Amino acid sequence: MTEPSLPSGNDAQVSIPWDELRSLARDATTRSYVPYSNFAVGAAAVTVDGRIVTGSNIENASYGLTLCAECSLVSDLVRTGGGLLRAVAVVSGSGEPCMPCGRCRQLLFEHGGPDCLVEGDDQIRTVAELLPGGFGPDRMAQG
Repeated sequence: MTEPSLPSGNDAQVSIPWDELRSLARDATTRSYVPYSNFAVGAAAVTVDGRIVTGSNIENASYGLTLCAECSLVSDLVRTGGGLLRAVAVVSGSGEPCMPCGRCRQLLFEHGGPDCLVEGDDQIRTVAELLPGGFGPDRMAQG
């Protein structure tokens, strides 16, 4: 896989272990529960304090209750001490990058902030680029 293009003016990606994140995300797909779609998705992220968290999608017979890999990843983040996501890679079972859905973009905004980097296609983008005008915890203090 070729290295994706990076957002201009962003120096944060220099120390992001993208290859490791892609590999861990691919490994996470092996633990997906996908009896209905057979479309496994894995996600891996590095936090601002350097921890790695992962997640895989978990389907449900009631499709609306299905959890995306990013939901599972955020659960792992909270379970292992919380903090802020710095960069996230999302891939399918074949290792191809996957773009987070709208709900997951909101989760990444909440737990990574607008500057969190996301590789989900042939580019690395910030969450703010994926979710313009995102609604985050800072908005809750406003009346």
